[in-house]
Amino acid sequence: MQNTVRQTSTNSLRSLITADAEELGRQLRAHQQRTFPPSARKSIRLFTPAEAADFIGIHQGYLRQIIAEGYGPAPLPNGRRMYSVEDLDQLRRVLDDGAKGGAGKYVRHRRATEKLQVISVMNFKGGSGKTTTSAHLAQYLALRGYRVLAIDLDPQASLSALFGHQPELDVGENETFYGAIRYDEHRRDITEIVRATYTPGLHIVPGNLELMEFEHETPKALVNRQAHDSMFFARVGLSLADIESAYDVVVIDCPPQLGFLTLSALCAATAVLITVHPQMLDVMSMSQFLQMTGDLLEVVENAGGSMEYDWLRYLVTRYEPNDGPQAQMTGFMRSIFGNRVLENAMVKSTAVSDAGLTKQTLYEVERNQFTRGTYERALESLTAVNAEIEQLIKQTWGRK
Repeated sequence: MQNTVRQTSTNSLRSLITADAEELGRQLRAHQQRTFPPSARKSIRLFTPAEAADFIGIHQGYLRQIIAEGYGPAPLPNGRRMYSVEDLDQLRRVLDDGAKGGAGKYVRHRRATEKLQVISVMNFKGGSGKTTTSAHLAQYLALRGYRVLAIDLDPQASLSALFGHQPELDVGENETFYGAIRYDEHRRDITEIVRATYTPGLHIVPGNLELMEFEHETPKALVNRQAHDSMFFARVGLSLADIESAYDVVVIDCPPQLGFLTLSALCAATAVLITVHPQMLDVMSMSQFLQMTGDLLEVVENAGGSMEYDWLRYLVTRYEPNDGPQAQMTGFMRSIFGNRVLENAMVKSTAVSDAGLTKQTLYEVERNQFTRGTYERALESLTAVNAEIEQLIKQTWGRK
């Protein structure tokens, strides 16, 4: 009798969860259709002269000089000029020609002697700002003139949604990174699953729940492994090798768990960025995460995995400067990790969270949706963090 009651309860719970999942999915699809109908396409806003000059890497006065020579966009009816991402690209090429400066100074593609940078963004705990960091970093680097590939390894696929690829609607079977690292005959070349975004220079490999198949299939593959099969931890790196020449930087948004996908991303990485919210419970969680990661990476290293990194940094996220306990916790981390904690923190801002409600980054959302101070503080914090990471990339390449 007791077993019968338990079985009925289990079935009821399963039915309830299944029904809720179906209804929630249906409502989300309806919301997606209302917000972004099939004919709609995400786009990136126009930039002010100050923003354009910052992304290109010149002073506004020099930008005005280039514009006076006949380059760039025509003025608007009010006499102001606003710059599209295409305008930024054109101006970089103008500046890099023989008359305006050294080649490669503004079009920042890596040279033959500079290796591809693969940055894995990770944390064991959800809510640490991992996806927000990945999205803004990838887009910032593209706006700065680098060729960037964003990879969504998180089955929740929030990064994909931010870049206009809704996992429930736009990403079909075998169209995630799983398609490039799976173990059977259906494996695809990564070039078949890379997609363009509305930001020139930024491509994405989207994600969805299909990525969980790699977690389920890897244990079976380890048991039945053939001599010619590559180990699970090498598959991401081997796949990226096929498109290495097309990109300067790869940004991988890892799942908030320490599974086979995350370990594979760590083995493919040349750099690791760990996001952490400066609260005691989050830091305690990170302590356990680091311990488990170290133990698992030792196993992977003993099996032949590559563990060589150019840099590892901790990024303080959702930081509230006026919060005393957060400031103390940040100081505590700096006392332990030293300069491995990025000098700049990602400040908590309603501008970032509100932009996320409409699946936009801070570089996309219209400034007039916020008070000027709120937007400027958020953008300043975000840009400072991304610029610091860009400097680490340039140092790795040996650039000034």
